[in-house]
Amino acid sequence: MLNQVRHGTPTELPALLIVHGLFGSARNWGAIAKRLSDSREVICVDMRNHGDSPWADAHGYEDLAADLAGVVAQEGGRLDVLGHSMGGKAAMMLALLQPDMVNRLLVADIAPVAYAHSQSHLIQAMRGMNVSEIDSRAAADAELAREVETASVRAFLLQSLDLRADPARWRLNLDVLEREMDRITGWPEVAAQFGGPALFLSGALSDYVLAEHRPAIKALFPNAKFAKLPDAGHWLHAEAPRPFEATARMWFE
Repeated sequence: MLNQVRHGTPTELPALLIVHGLFGSARNWGAIAKRLSDSREVICVDMRNHGDSPWADAHGYEDLAADLAGVVAQEGGRLDVLGHSMGGKAAMMLALLQPDMVNRLLVADIAPVAYAHSQSHLIQAMRGMNVSEIDSRAAADAELAREVETASVRAFLLQSLDLRADPARWRLNLDVLEREMDRITGWPEVAAQFGGPALFLSGALSDYVLAEHRPAIKALFPNAKFAKLPDAGHWLHAEAPRPFEATARMWFE
């Protein structure tokens, strides 16, 4: 079972399941989850090979969807679901394979298509750090800066570095994530549809969800709606947290 971080208490509304992206964790969504929990219970999960969830040798979207299905089944069988990036693909696959488990779906800045980019360079940067000799966040940031120029990306990655462990360690299964990168950036053939409400919310400055992706989205999610957050890129929930929260609140309530 996936590690879960819960906010709020159960109400008459379905609980909201939040699914993070690659290299993320449930903790990344804490602020938004806490605010959304004023009207319902919000469940954030660590995906397999991330955070405090179990490690596994496979990291395909059928595997991730099965993990999420286990969480939904534990909660009684039907939840609202929000997923970002890799988590958005996992949420889409859950909705396609187990449509009765998903009430309303929000997919944040990702489409059901294969992408050409890879994040393996970030894995190599993390693996290249001698974390056993790092004793502070500042030292970790300085070492990571040799390979990762963008400060916000470093800050995000370092949220998964456990400096309290002895020795310090990454809370990421870097070996499997690197080996499975083509499956993570890809998208499998799936002969299914989710006819329920689905919102594809993207950042206006992001190139992850393009007009050319809409036919693929509509083929799988015939009732899909589309919206964009201005002045936000791929990390739209971090770059525009209040507009993102307002959109999610309106969609799910």
